[in-house]
Amino acid sequence: MGILNITPDSFYDGGTNNTQETALQKVREMLQAGADMIDIGGYSSRPNAEDISITEEIMRVEPVIKAIRNEFPLVWLSIDTFRSEVARKAIEAGVDIINDISGGKADPEIFQVAAQAQVPYCMMHMKGTPQTMLRETAYEDITLDIIGFFEKQIQLAREKGVKDIILDPGFGFAKTAVQNFELLRRMDALKVFNLPILAGVSRKSMIYKTLGVKPQEALNGTTALHVLALQKGAGILRVHDVTEAREVITLLKNYSR
Repeated sequence: MGILNITPDSFYDGGTNNTQETALQKVREMLQAGADMIDIGGYSSRPNAEDISITEEIMRVEPVIKAIRNEFPLVWLSIDTFRSEVARKAIEAGVDIINDISGGKADPEIFQVAAQAQVPYCMMHMKGTPQTMLRETAYEDITLDIIGFFEKQIQLAREKGVKDIILDPGFGFAKTAVQNFELLRRMDALKVFNLPILAGVSRKSMIYKTLGVKPQEALNGTTALHVLALQKGAGILRVHDVTEAREVITLLKNYSR
């Protein structure tokens, strides 16, 4: 899953894909590098990010989705949003998947949008909001707490008619670096749900702060954690760097033969 941020303030690539031309070129490059799907986001979810309006978020993503769908009619597109109205507009514009960082907590109506459109729904774990999550890192047992979260939210989603669910443990969201690494070590516990698992660790602070580098220098660390994530059960990698992630997948497939 290649990342396409249509934002001015995302932690790594904010401001670089904000026109249709630059967004299309980025998508073209990611598909040529081997991306299977593109995740489009118009709301920065980095810690303490600005809280923008629903209207602003739609204005950012809708024209880009339509342009991508027009040029690449067969590619799978995902909308990275926790707002039901944004998800609805994105689906109308041509999106195939909803990727919700709040797991349905921020706007429960999003389950109905996914069910009505019969699109897959990616459910991520997060406590609080991007504006508050740094203060919400208390857990009794982080892995068991996340499993409990998913049990409840999966049931709610199923009750609304959502059929296809992907789980994302939410690395970096309301979690310290120590908690992120513990979660990665135990991520295979999520296999209990028998659902696809998405891992989003690309260039995140658990990598660059641990190594004492900048996000721009965190590719090697990202690659190392991608290997571990795949070994722990991830079926989807959400990435900034598609070529390198595809190489990891290819090598691990050959290693596992």
